[in-house]
Amino acid sequence: MESYPFTYDPGIPFMQQAADWVADVFYELLPEAGFEVRDEQIYMAFQLEKAFADKQIIFAEAGVGTGKTLAYLLYAVCYARYMRKPAVIACADESLIEQLVKPEGDIAKLVKHLELTIDARLGKSPDQYLCLKKLDQARIRGTADLNGEEIAAGLPSFVNSSAPMQAFHAYGDRRDYPQLNDEQWNIVNWDPFQDCFTCDRRHRCGQTLSRDYYRRAADIIICSHDYYLEHVWTYEGRKREGQLPLLPEHSSVVFDEGHLLESAAMKAFGYKMKHSTFEELITRLLQNEIREALAVLIDEAIEQSEVMFEAFERSNLSITGSDRREIVLNEALLGAVRRFRDIISAIEEELVFEGELYTLDHYQLRIVEEHMEMMQKALLLFEQTESTVISWVEDSPEGLMLSVMPGTVKEMLKNQVFHLRMPVVFSSATMAVESSFRYLADSLGIESFLSFSVDSPYAYQEQMEVLAPQWPLADGFNGKMKEAVRLLQQTGGRALILFPTREELRQFKESVKFEPMLQGMSFYYEGDSEISHLISAFQQEEESVLCAVSLWEGLDIPGPSLMNVMVWSLPFPPLDPVFNARRKAVADPFQEVDMPYMLLRLRQGIGRLIRSRDDSGIVALMGEEIRTHPEVREKVRSVLPKGAELKL
Repeated sequence: MESYPFTYDPGIPFMQQAADWVADVFYELLPEAGFEVRDEQIYMAFQLEKAFADKQIIFAEAGVGTGKTLAYLLYAVCYARYMRKPAVIACADESLIEQLVKPEGDIAKLVKHLELTIDARLGKSPDQYLCLKKLDQARIRGTADLNGEEIAAGLPSFVNSSAPMQAFHAYGDRRDYPQLNDEQWNIVNWDPFQDCFTCDRRHRCGQTLSRDYYRRAADIIICSHDYYLEHVWTYEGRKREGQLPLLPEHSSVVFDEGHLLESAAMKAFGYKMKHSTFEELITRLLQNEIREALAVLIDEAIEQSEVMFEAFERSNLSITGSDRREIVLNEALLGAVRRFRDIISAIEEELVFEGELYTLDHYQLRIVEEHMEMMQKALLLFEQTESTVISWVEDSPEGLMLSVMPGTVKEMLKNQVFHLRMPVVFSSATMAVESSFRYLADSLGIESFLSFSVDSPYAYQEQMEVLAPQWPLADGFNGKMKEAVRLLQQTGGRALILFPTREELRQFKESVKFEPMLQGMSFYYEGDSEISHLISAFQQEEESVLCAVSLWEGLDIPGPSLMNVMVWSLPFPPLDPVFNARRKAVADPFQEVDMPYMLLRLRQGIGRLIRSRDDSGIVALMGEEIRTHPEVREKVRSVLPKGAELKL
C-alpha cells in the first residue's frame, strides 16, 4: 500500500490534514499541470471533508463540468489508506465503469499529474463474464453465427489445464468480445440460473479469478450499483456457506449517479425462478441416500412447481411495449403458491434430520438450502399486502420465468447499508427535485444526511441551443424521422440519439436503411457490439451517430465528435410492473412518479452535450408532449441548464 500523499502528523486529525492536501491539489498542483480548477469543484471538495470526517451520508449534486469525480476520488483514496480498507466506487452501469478507468479518465489523470500510484481494480458484475459451461453448450449445439470454436480457441491455455496457475491472468470480460452483439453474448455469458457453487471449472473461471484479484485492491474497487447491492443482499448467505462476501470490508462508498440506486436495489433484492431450474436443483438430493419420506416430498415439490407455473401462465396480462407480463393475483394462484411453500418448508425440516444422519453431501446440502431459503423469501411476498410485491412473468428458452421483488427497498437499505458508520457519497448532476433531496432520501430510507448543490460552470446561453423541432403531428413517426434526418445533416452526424426504449431504437434503425440522405453516414447502435467499443468507435469517427438506450448518464465525449444530442421521446417510465406498482402507491401517479422520473432522466440526457468550455451544439427534444401538453413544456423548461432556452 502506498503511503499518504502528504507528510502525516499523528498529532493532528487525519481528515484535517487530508483536506489541506486536497486544497493544495486544487489551488496549486492541478493548475500547475494545466488544469482549469473551478470554484464549484473546490466548494464540493470542502463539503466532502465533513462527510468523511464525521462518517456521514452526503448528497453531492454538482452540475456538468464541475469535476466532481476528481474531488471524491482524492478523499476516497486518502481515507482508504488511513482505514487500511479500499473505497468502493459504485457506478450506475458497466459503461460508466469503463468511462472512469479509461486511459484518459480521472484516475489516470491523478496518477499522472500528482505522481500517485493508485491501486484501482474492477469488480464487474458476473454477467459481464464468459461462462465456460454455457460456451461448451453452445459449441455442442453448434449455435449459428456465434463461432464458439473461435472463442474457445482464444481462451488462455490454463483454462483447460490441470497444472497449477502461476499468476493472475484476466480473461473472459465482455470487452474482450466486441464482435458479439448482445443477443450472441447472452448465449455464452453468466446468467442468474448458473450454479457456480457446483461448477467443476469455477477455479479456472474468468469471473472467479477476477474476483480474487479485486478483493486485494489497496485503494479503490470500482463496481456497478447492481453488483454492490448484490454484495449486500448475499452477504449473510455467503458467510453461512463459508464463502467470502462479493466485496471485501471497505472504508467508504461512493454511489456515482446516485439517483439510480433505488432501481438497482429493487433489481438486486429480487429473485428469478424457473421450473426447469428448480427441478434440476432439487433432484440433486435424490443422488444421495435419503429416506423415503424426503424422496416423496421432492416428487411432490416438482409436481407442485409445475402446477404453480401453470397458474402463473394463466394469471397474467400483457403490457404494451414490454416483454414483462403483469401477474394478476387470485385465490387459485395464491393457493398454488402457498401449497408450494408448504412443501418446501416440509423439505427444509426433513433436511435438518437428514443432515444429522450425514447421508447427504454437505456442500450440496448447503446450496439447496440456500436456494430454498431465497425462494421462500420471494414467494412469501405474495402472501403480504399487494403493495409490497412487484412481480411479473416473461418467456425464456427454458419456459416461463418468474421475477419477484419487494415493492419497497427502503427498510433493507436502511438496515443493511445506511446503518454502517462510514462515509457514503451520492454524486450526480441531478438528484434534487424542486431543490429538495427529500424525494430521493425518502425512497432510500435515509433519515439524516448532508447535502449541497452547485451549478455547472459552463455558459449554456452561448454554448447550447435547445430545440423542440416542429413537424405535422398527424405524420407520426415519418414526420419525426424527416426532422431527424434534417438535424443530422445539419451537424454532419456528430450526434447521440437517446431512446427511452429498445423498441423505438429498433424502429429508427430499420428506417435509417431507407433514408437516402443518410447513406454514407456511420451509425452505431447499442446492442450491436460491446458498449465501450461502440463509444470508442463513435468518438474516433467524427461524422458518425451513436444510438443508445442506456447512455443517458455518464457518457463523456468532449470535442467535435458530439455536437448534437437528440432525445427521441421524453423518457417517461415504462408501463411495466415495477413502475405500475409505484403508481398504485401514490395519489397522483403522473405528478409523483412519471414526471419526476422523466425530468431527472432528461436532465441527464441533456448533460451529454457540453463537456468542456470549448463545446457547443444543439439539443433536440423530439417528444410530442412538449407541443401538446403545456404543463409538460413548462416543466421541461424548468430543468434546462441555467441560461439555456427552449425554442419552439
